[in-house]
Amino acid sequence: MTAIKVVVVAGPTASGKSALALALAERFGGTVINADSIQCYRDLSSLTARPMPDEEARAPHRLYGFLAATETMSAAKWADLAAQEIKIAHSERKVPIVVGGTGLYLMALTEGLADIPTVPDEIRNETRKLMDGIGVSYLHRMLGERDPQTAARLSVNDTQRVARAWEVLEATGQSITWWQTQPKRPAVAADYFKILLMPPRDLLYAACEARFDAMIAAGALDQVKALLAGGVTDTAPVMRALGAKELAAHALGAASLETAVVTAKTATRHYAKRQSTWFRHQFHAHETVNAQFSESILNDFFNKIGDFVLT
Repeated sequence: MTAIKVVVVAGPTASGKSALALALAERFGGTVINADSIQCYRDLSSLTARPMPDEEARAPHRLYGFLAATETMSAAKWADLAAQEIKIAHSERKVPIVVGGTGLYLMALTEGLADIPTVPDEIRNETRKLMDGIGVSYLHRMLGERDPQTAARLSVNDTQRVARAWEVLEATGQSITWWQTQPKRPAVAADYFKILLMPPRDLLYAACEARFDAMIAAGALDQVKALLAGGVTDTAPVMRALGAKELAAHALGAASLETAVVTAKTATRHYAKRQSTWFRHQFHAHETVNAQFSESILNDFFNKIGDFVLT
């Protein structure tokens, strides 16, 4: 049986991953498979920088915009869905091209994850309420009292991972670190060619700010207002989108638009920095490009991906 060949395009937000993935899909007859946790949601398409309809028309796109605002998605569940899409693309003689910046999703797919039990929704919701009430730094301190090993390796400002560690501990009675040392469950047997876009930080930050301005111009604020009007609260999973909570604060009268935009841009830069650090140390790429996507890098990648697909 022919081995499944999968191209993975990764990098921090605003590095040009989607443009590169689409160019590769058009060249090699590929299917683009989303690996961005927030682009899985139907809502906030502008704020999450989901591909535009004209881009989706140029190549098949999968795992975009299929979750409701209040639905949750784990790395393990996403990896199972991605594995299905990879097998379908392979059966259709298309090259699966996985693209995104959610590192844990990419690790789950390419290396496998420990089979951590699903956290019940009530524990997940209680954890979010607890964090909203006491703040991430205090929750990090509480985690340190019960699970010092995990707390020591988590930033006190990393709300998502601190919350995840706490809810796993609450749900299973075991440290998330313990679970992560257990045998891993691979998502799909495949050969991967991993590409990493890592622009210089000053260019990346400038791109983050320019893209956020473009999102506002494209109606991101109106999309947030529509969610709030529909009864979605700022604790809903979709509101993890960069800038969503800041724009919600403005929509609810708690901040000026200028303040919301400045705060959101700062949060986006911080997130891009954390992503860059993670990818630099955890993502073992076959090719790293220390630049943003541009057409000047395409010919080189066309040759390398062509060799990979044909061997």
